[in-house]
Amino acid sequence: MSQIQGPALFLAQFMGDAEPYNSLPNITAWAKGLGYKGVQVPSWDGRLLDIAKAAESKTYCDDLKGQTNGLVITELASHLQGQLVAVHPTFDEMFDIFAPENLRGNPKARTEWAINQLKLVVKASANLGLTVTPSFTGALVWPMMYPWPQRPAGLVEEGFKELAKRWKPILDFADEHNVDFAYEIHPGEDMHDGATFEMFREYCGNHSRVCINYDPSHFVLQCLDYVGFIDLYAPYIKAFHVKDAEFRPSARSGVYGGFQNWKDRPGRFRSLGDGQVDFKQVFTRLTAAGYSSWAVLEWECCYKDAAQGAAEGAPFIQSMLIDVPKKAFDDFAGAASDTVRNRRLLGLD
Repeated sequence: MSQIQGPALFLAQFMGDAEPYNSLPNITAWAKGLGYKGVQVPSWDGRLLDIAKAAESKTYCDDLKGQTNGLVITELASHLQGQLVAVHPTFDEMFDIFAPENLRGNPKARTEWAINQLKLVVKASANLGLTVTPSFTGALVWPMMYPWPQRPAGLVEEGFKELAKRWKPILDFADEHNVDFAYEIHPGEDMHDGATFEMFREYCGNHSRVCINYDPSHFVLQCLDYVGFIDLYAPYIKAFHVKDAEFRPSARSGVYGGFQNWKDRPGRFRSLGDGQVDFKQVFTRLTAAGYSSWAVLEWECCYKDAAQGAAEGAPFIQSMLIDVPKKAFDDFAGAASDTVRNRRLLGLD
């Protein structure tokens, strides 16, 4: 049996108002037919669940699990709510779309709403028997990512201090309910690489609930060592988005993309197997590190249709799952432990 569970599907990119994408029973029946064994549910989509009811009623959560056609609910994702915990004024209007209409134009009220929503996600996750929610940190200093004009001394530190101040009560609440926040390392967030993960965790007092949702696609677009990242941060990886990407160096534009559309950028997301991520190494290193949770397809591609990407994704992930060995391959040539002999071989007697 494989140590890593899967394949599972993140439903956010597939939801719609037409069948079979318009409800939990319909979309899970469709996903099951493609070979998926689990689904990651976007907690913000009311077509799938009522997050307030899920937070208050275990009976409601048990009913939800009965609507999935036998598929496992792997996690409740909380990316959009996490994004709204911290928004730089530059992006206020653009991120207002993630909040209820009556809160738009009111950043303070929007932040309070987002924090409450995350607490509902934590309680709902506990009621569903889940121990992790993939999320975003939000961003206060992302617009200052490139150091020109020169950043004033202490600006980044002040931003992370405020970010941690907002998240610390949420993390404490999550700790009370035995739920980890697995933050996606993602451009646009203040936590967008290993260095910023370390910084955020430090400002949160090395909080045990600050964890990682590993997605190699975002590292490819940053030219970051996504395999080495696993070895460096394995103890913190609690969730896994299986998403492909490619970066093809260009004489015309680079990692910032030249404000071009996705098709024309040197770096872009691709359907599984169409990009450059070495998933054999990714699954090998995650298995070696002891990761035993779900491998969840997050489909994004600027060339291929979503339905085709989903259909190809389940067998692709299944082919990557590793059955860990019950014994070493060279056990046949081994010898029983013998202390006297071992000391003799070492020339100690």
